[in-house]
Amino acid sequence: MRGNFWLEAESFDTLGGWVIDQRSMAQMGSAYLMAHGMGIPVPDAETRGQIPVDGRWTVWARTRDWTAPWKRGTPAGRFQVKINGAVLAGVLGTNGERWGWQKAGAVKLAKGEAKIALHDLTGFNGRCDALYFTTDPAEVPTDAMRPPCPRQDAPEEYDLVVVGGGVAGVCAALAAARTGSKVVLLHDRPVLGGCNSSEVRVGMGGDPHAGPYPKLGNVVMEIEPVMGGPGYRPAEMYEDVRKANAFLLPPSPKLVLSSPVVAVEMAEGGKIAAVVARDVRGGLETRYQAKLFADCTGDAVLARLAGAATMYGREARAEFDESLAPELADRLVMGLTVVWSSKKAGEATSFPDIDWGLPFNEGNAYYIRSGDWEWETGQRRDQAEETEYIRDYGLMVTYANWSFLKNRSSRKAEWAEDTLEWVSPFGGKRESHRVVGDHVLTQNDVERQTPYPDGTVAMNWNIDLHFPDPENTAKFQEPFRSCAYHHAFPAPYPVPYRCLYSRDVPNLFLGGRHLSVTHVAFAGVRVMRTLGALGEVVGMAASLCAQEKLLPRGLYEQAFDKLKTMMEKGIDTPLYHKGSCEHESYHFKELGHLNPADAEKFDTALRLRIKALGDPHLRSSSQSR
Repeated sequence: MRGNFWLEAESFDTLGGWVIDQRSMAQMGSAYLMAHGMGIPVPDAETRGQIPVDGRWTVWARTRDWTAPWKRGTPAGRFQVKINGAVLAGVLGTNGERWGWQKAGAVKLAKGEAKIALHDLTGFNGRCDALYFTTDPAEVPTDAMRPPCPRQDAPEEYDLVVVGGGVAGVCAALAAARTGSKVVLLHDRPVLGGCNSSEVRVGMGGDPHAGPYPKLGNVVMEIEPVMGGPGYRPAEMYEDVRKANAFLLPPSPKLVLSSPVVAVEMAEGGKIAAVVARDVRGGLETRYQAKLFADCTGDAVLARLAGAATMYGREARAEFDESLAPELADRLVMGLTVVWSSKKAGEATSFPDIDWGLPFNEGNAYYIRSGDWEWETGQRRDQAEETEYIRDYGLMVTYANWSFLKNRSSRKAEWAEDTLEWVSPFGGKRESHRVVGDHVLTQNDVERQTPYPDGTVAMNWNIDLHFPDPENTAKFQEPFRSCAYHHAFPAPYPVPYRCLYSRDVPNLFLGGRHLSVTHVAFAGVRVMRTLGALGEVVGMAASLCAQEKLLPRGLYEQAFDKLKTMMEKGIDTPLYHKGSCEHESYHFKELGHLNPADAEKFDTALRLRIKALGDPHLRSSSQSR
């Protein structure tokens, strides 16, 4: 009797040291597992599968050699498949740069349960999408054989569906729920915060309370890490749980994690009727209906699926008469950063002497021990459609440069006790597709302080433009480092409400880095505290639209004074540390793993925040100890 079955790698029972990457689902069809070990093989991902019949089974894996684009050396991400503890012969992840099927081997199996594992060999980001088991040795699987995902409808209709759980999306969802809306937040990752999560580790910038409505920004201040500034910090400093805890107190949105949106359904008049989100672990797709939607994905995923007009790259100088724009339009954007850091181990450490990726030498190596904002890739690529390549290039140059420093450099003795502490497995994006709204904010608006009646949160960062670093560009065909150009403007500038919704999709709000702005203006509005506060405005506006039975444009035309009143009041935020000494002591005990100096900074900053929010019960530090 013949048999076959399919196993999605991301659905394995335990992931071991492998991580799920769903960012390229639209391009390659699925989420996948990745062995992110920074050069140290990770523990196996394991699951149990039901073998339907006795027989000799051929096992295939859908995988790729992620270092093949640079055509040098041994493939980096090698792994094998283990069945009931036995390792199959095929070494996987060596089949070229495109996703495809590679034979893992054959094994005799009895009907019943079998233990199946992915066994990493390198720690260098091997990846597996799915496994296919067949008793027909001549059968070669194809991507078209992937079983369809089951689908269900969410049990209720919402006032607002927020897609994307970065800082802007979290603030939009919380603000809408706290102003009376029924809200669901769909996020593609298991933790909230986007670039400010422990998975990416980018600090927050901007002042959320600047401008004509100083009470805007309460929500972003509530969820942001206490130590949320620039520069690498350990995972706990990004306080993923702090963001999730904001959803525990009513009124709160429904929170759905690890569920990227994969499809939209359109209604009459170009409106969105529903979105479909897929649970990356189980594959179940759920259809969510709502009156209003907010795209807070950063890549304008929802807007592009719905057919909204978008902008990408730099506009020509003449298009908006911007002095900082190039003479001719191009597709240069600010790139993705793979944040990484190292530490002293106190003894000699080793790192693989790799032969893949770019060749580094004394003339082009970077003698550095960390990579922050300047470690930037993909400036001349499509940040949405080429996400995997852009991130992979950031990983590759990190590992290749580090390997040279540790193994071949004339100065390798200086790096003998250094070891990689952390490398972001995903990277943080700055700029992607921007959506066209009823107003496109420009450099001239900001510099000339053009007054608009619908101003909201004031942008107060400078115009901070990143470009490929000329020295790096001269040494490498594709740059991976950037430089910044800072251009101040006269005063904080209120972002018009008309930049916060789509011109073409009548019920679509915009939050996050794809607001309706030019490339130049984007450079000043893109920091996370500003975007979070703008997310609050989106949440307030969505509630008013639901209450007044209006669409976003209609709110501007007919009821903007009511939104002004809401912005003047701001969002009431719960004071989590309000009242008891026990709460303060408990919070401090949670930080016992910090050294005393860091814990003191954390505690002091926390008290300053509570004081700023107006807690009348705040005790002095001496009283609370």
